[in-house]
Amino acid sequence: MTVASIPAQPVKIYAQARRDVGGGPAATASVAVARLGGKSVFAGRIGNDPTGMALRRELDAEKVDTTWLKSFEGYLSPGSVILVDSKGERLIVAYSDPDLPADAGWLTPEDLGGAVLCDLSWPQGALKSLAAARRQGIPSVLDADISRHDITVVNEIVSAADHVVFSRPGLAQLTATDDIGAGLRRVALPSHRLIGVTDGADGLYWLDGGVVRNVRPPEVEAVDTVGAGDAFHGALALALSHRWPLDQAISFSNTVAALKCARPGGRAGLPAADDVHRFDPSFTLP
Repeated sequence: MTVASIPAQPVKIYAQARRDVGGGPAATASVAVARLGGKSVFAGRIGNDPTGMALRRELDAEKVDTTWLKSFEGYLSPGSVILVDSKGERLIVAYSDPDLPADAGWLTPEDLGGAVLCDLSWPQGALKSLAAARRQGIPSVLDADISRHDITVVNEIVSAADHVVFSRPGLAQLTATDDIGAGLRRVALPSHRLIGVTDGADGLYWLDGGVVRNVRPPEVEAVDTVGAGDAFHGALALALSHRWPLDQAISFSNTVAALKCARPGGRAGLPAADDVHRFDPSFTLP
């Protein structure tokens, strides 16, 4: 829903526009990978309901492989109500059926490709995929946003990934501090190749030898920030699958996220490889 401003108190308001679009961190990241020219396979759980069918159709249309997207009869698919204001900022109210079957025994892909990206919505699936990525020796990326799961579960997933990028609220929720440096140091492990946090227009902060570094994204006129973090994570996973140096991968991801903010819509605004190359010719994907 597009609104003039996001209310600070309970009130009835009228939206200026409405769009029905697919979302979800890893799902939108999978679309970002496909738009950028990568091969993307999405694994997840949905209900056998109209929302679930629409989600599958949209992913299929975006050339995302949905072989491992499993539908469960009698359950609700995840969904959100999102308000986007005139500055592109958003308020998200997310829902996920707590009774959706959590067992990941059916998730048995033999080939994970060049990299694995997970979010926190399905811990059993994330832990299984991250363990498989480590066995196969490929990079793993975790999108660590706020979570409804217990802190011990989140810590286990964070420990299992080798590239962890939090949202600012996600880091604060897990570490009980709003201080970026202190928060990152509390969760950093020797096994992490990247431990960082995205912070909107300020870009990415990450630990480099215990020192907090920051790279800001290129400046754009932001119209909709929905999906920017997902775009960042998808671009990072794709760059790492091509074994780009970390600094180059971060710069690429920042650029993809910034270009997403310059367009309306979460998935609708995701840039293609040609868009990124026109904006910055130094980024050429194989």
